[in-house]
Amino acid sequence: MEKEFKFKTTINCGGCVAKVTPVLDEAEGIQEWKVDTDNPDKILTVKSNGITEDKVIEKIKSRGFKIESLQ
Repeated sequence: MEKEFKFKTTINCGGCVAKVTPVLDEAEGIQEWKVDTDNPDKILTVKSNGITEDKVIEKIKSRGFKIESLQ
């Protein structure tokens, strides 16, 4: 079942997006993702096809960014 998660992050520029791209692209269970760097909260939206919120948080933190769920 497809779910959509939203997170407030510190991913604030193209370089930051490039840093998380390999982790999110290779993650099993992510259908699609994007970061709104224009939003003051730097919102990461993940369309899940099996991955959990906790797994997404773990992957982003592993790249040195702060992240919190907005659900």
